[in-house]
Amino acid sequence: MHRRHRTPWTARTSGMMIPALAGTLASAALTALLSAINYFFFDDMTMSAMLAAAACCAGSFAGAFFGGKYRRRRGIAEGAICGLLIYLMFSAAGLILTGSPAGIKKLLLLTVSGAAGGVCGVNSKRPKNLMD
Repeated sequence: MHRRHRTPWTARTSGMMIPALAGTLASAALTALLSAINYFFFDDMTMSAMLAAAACCAGSFAGAFFGGKYRRRRGIAEGAICGLLIYLMFSAAGLILTGSPAGIKKLLLLTVSGAAGGVCGVNSKRPKNLMD
């Protein structure tokens, strides 16, 4: 009997934190891009809340998709957990920078988009070089 190699995807904590960090970084990059678009192309700030929500939603979806693609199980639950972890990171950053955590609407937005990303990731084509 041979010994199975453990990958970061099989461990509980690193298997969930890697996609959450990737989703947070994707959300931050998309926020920077959309804020530059808002600054250069729009005259007023009416679209800023919608663009920020879209960036958060896309980041959560991307992180959960990434995790679902490599973990290949429990897409809805693990995607929602990924969205919750991203929310916790946003709340911690908000507490440090502004003194107030993120709102409950953001929690709902991140968990629902994370669950959708997890389902899409689990049901997508398996990567070629992935060894489980």
